[in-house]
Amino acid sequence: LGMEGLEWLKERSLTEEKLNIVRGLAKIADDLGTSVAKLAVAWCLSNPDVSTFILGASKLSHLQETLTSIDLLDQMTSDVMEAIEAVLGNKPVRPAF
Repeated sequence: LGMEGLEWLKERSLTEEKLNIVRGLAKIADDLGTSVAKLAVAWCLSNPDVSTFILGASKLSHLQETLTSIDLLDQMTSDVMEAIEAVLGNKPVRPAF
């Protein structure tokens, strides 16, 4: 986002609201002793509303590091999931039918 010509994308992407979300997730990750990236993968694996996600890595070491997110699954308690949802504020509302 620091490249010339991408100022519009930086302004659109780096809003205070989005930065606050990242700060909130970073706090949760720090409390669990992990990174936001690993927390995100563990959240996807633990979230019943996520049926599929795709990992991307440019190096084998990146993939190996990301796959250690599986070790976090036992820490993804309902309290942790609720804390993440409170930060994200995007949990889908299920229909009543």
